[in-house]
Amino acid sequence: MEPIEHHKRFEYCTTRLQYRQGREVKAVKVYTAASESRHMLIFGVPKINLHTNIKNKLQSFGKLLSCTCVTSEFAKSMELEAFTDVFAVHFERLEQARRAKRQLDAKQFYGGILHISYAPERETLQELREKFVQRRKEIVHRIQRNLAEQPPPKQARQEKDV
Repeated sequence: MEPIEHHKRFEYCTTRLQYRQGREVKAVKVYTAASESRHMLIFGVPKINLHTNIKNKLQSFGKLLSCTCVTSEFAKSMELEAFTDVFAVHFERLEQARRAKRQLDAKQFYGGILHISYAPERETLQELREKFVQRRKEIVHRIQRNLAEQPPPKQARQEKDV
């Protein structure tokens, strides 16, 4: 497997204006519907037989379909941090993967700092289709909700008052 650019960890953004800076310094990264995935790679897990520990930690976010160590697969193609493992994780739902990434990325885990990235290259064509269908449904739902929350136009209100 070739090293893929989106698996590399970015430096934190230090040039944001003060009023735009949040409580935590973060790397700037934009995700599209295609780049988000139920499949994730977890880098930086200390190599001290933590498979069950990382699996238990991830199961707190939702149902895991798989959690496998893929260190040997990645060690051939990209430079990994010494004495760490890489895990490939597959969640049942995209929301669960999003939450796990948001809460665990750049957090300490048994002395190592985790780096979590989506792995859309591990998706099948069927999973990709399902993801786009689900995304369309979410967008339609949000549009309908926003339209329902909007106040009626001023012209319509004036006609009702008359």
